[in-house]
Formats: sequence, structure tokens, C-alpha cells
Amino acid sequence: MTDLEPRRGTPDPILSEEEFRARFFLQFQDQAFDALKVELDRIAAAAWDAYHQYRKSPRTRKAGPGFADPDFALANDWLRAREAIMEAQRRHDDPASPSRILLICASTRSEHTCPGEMSKSYRLAELAHDVLAGDSMEVEVLELSRLASEYGRRIYPCKACFSTSAALCNWPCSCYPNYALGQTQDWMNEIYPKWVEAHGIMIVTPVNWYYGSSSLKLMIDRLVCADGGNPDPTRTHGKNAKRAKEIEMEGWDYPRHLAGRSFAVVAHGDAEGVENVRRILSDWLRSMELVSAGPVAELDRYIGYWKPYATSHADLDADIAIQEEVRNAARALREAVIAQRAGNYPAIGHDLKAPREK
Repeated sequence: MTDLEPRRGTPDPILSEEEFRARFFLQFQDQAFDALKVELDRIAAAAWDAYHQYRKSPRTRKAGPGFADPDFALANDWLRAREAIMEAQRRHDDPASPSRILLICASTRSEHTCPGEMSKSYRLAELAHDVLAGDSMEVEVLELSRLASEYGRRIYPCKACFSTSAALCNWPCSCYPNYALGQTQDWMNEIYPKWVEAHGIMIVTPVNWYYGSSSLKLMIDRLVCADGGNPDPTRTHGKNAKRAKEIEMEGWDYPRHLAGRSFAVVAHGDAEGVENVRRILSDWLRSMELVSAGPVAELDRYIGYWKPYATSHADLDADIAIQEEVRNAARALREAVIAQRAGNYPAIGHDLKAPREK
């Protein structure tokens, strides 16, 4: 019999009250808070109580009909996120609805914070947007630079529940918000429905140290629940690791929550790594059973190869070819979405059952 007991032994991260309060007050360094010391002390005491008692999800309600255990209490936040995803799926499946493209600008650079200048990724995404928009096709731009430039925009890291058991990873992710740990304002509950309602996905990313941006990687990791994640947390009674392992061993169907959507990828850099980043992103999307819009839609290019960073926008101005190649990637995605929704896009092998899952 396989040992399904969860393995434990890592250092305990629990803080003392003194350490907790020291960290809590670090976020109030502005002089405007100096006059609010009494109020902040009271808030710190409440925050410590929530942390010490570990009230991760203080507001819950019974799961209700449609769940394995209707009486199990689930977080209100998670139930709202689930409802948003279900509504997005209905929009996606409605044949009378317009076709939708999610255009992701993956650069973290913008002129609204320290870099002082817009990204080339944004400019390339704008070229794609001009091609994709119109004629009953809706395009939503997801600008990941907002993680670095907009108050309260966060994507927390994936905790890798999936690696304990696929059944422990909930769709949508139930790890956040975690009010006990102050892990709030997580953006992913807004991002999941954007992926779900889309018929096509286009990612435009720079190369940062041989990979996409850290903002992009945060989103990618948190999308693991979309590929095999458990849509019913009551089956595992929340985060019961051993029960999740048992359920997986009984047989897990690895539901592909984003399967069938078309995709395009544009990776650009200045010195190295573009081919690897393009390939990694395409492989990732294929692994979730999204469908490439074809070779034209998978693009990797250098802009201002080994030239100064200071002139990189001028180099993009001069590179008419890459501008048109990005437009072509968008055109290919547009054609793929139209053909797929009309039932004219071949889906060879998609009805075959995999002999083994992850």
C-alpha cells in the first residue's frame, strides 16, 4: 500500500506577537500615520488576533446544492469567484455571443512608475489590438505592469498544492485571500474569468533573464488550477492533504478547464533567450490543451539586437518587419477563433483519451 501520509518537517514560520507587530507597522511609515498611533495599535491588536487564531477565511457560508457536501462551509470569496467563472463559461459557450480575445501585455515596465517609460511589449500589444478589435470581436487587454504601478494590485505566488495532490488544488484557487496572513487583494479572482470567457489568448512578453517577466510567471503558476484543478473543495473538506491524496489515487480525471481555446505568442528581446521563451510559453499553453493558431502566431524576435537600451524604442520604430509580423500573429489568431467557432477548425486527436495523466 502506497504511503499517503503527508510528509512534514520544514521550519515553522509562525511569528511571535512582537515580530508580528514590528512587521505590521512597517507598512505605515508615512508621516500621515504618526497622529494615528492609538488607532493603529488597536488595528494591530485585531490583526494579531486574526493571525494568532488563523482565521484564513473569516466569512463563510454553506456550500449548498451542487457540491459533494452541501453543508460544508466555504469562503464567500471563493464562492463569488466560482460564480464569476461559471458566468464567464456561459458567455464563452453562447454561440450568439461575440468572439473574445484576451490580449496579455506581460511587461512589468511602464512610465507610471520607476522605469519612466512605456514598454515595447505594450506597443506591440497595441498593434495586435488594432488588428483584433472590431467586426463583432471583443478584445480585453490585461496589462500586467499594473502589478508594479497600481495600488492594491497583487498576484501571490502559487503554493504548489497540486504537487501534494491534484485534488487539493481548487478551481478557482482557494489559497487566497488569506486574511490571517494579510494576503489580500489578490488579482487572480478577476483574471480567471477573463481567461475562461476568451475564445483566444494572445501573450506579448519581453525576455527578462532568459524567461518572461516575473509578473507573467506569477500568473502562469496560479493558472495551474485551470488544468486539472478540483472544482469542489467539499470533496476534500477544504485543504485536507491526506484525503486529497486518497481521492487522486481513486482516480482523478484532470479536468481541462481552458481546453480548446486558440492562442498566439510573441516573445521579444535584445540579446538572448527569445526562442526559449516563445517555446516555453507555447508548450505551456499546449499542455493545457489550448490550440496554436499556427506557426505565424508563434513569434520570437530581437529588437535592437545588442544595441543600447536607451535607443530601443527608436529601434522598434525602425523595425517595420517585426511590427507587421506581430500584426500577422494577431491576424492568424483572429482567423483561428472565427474558424473554430464556426466549426471549421480541425481538432485532430482532441477526442482521444490520454493513456496517462500528469
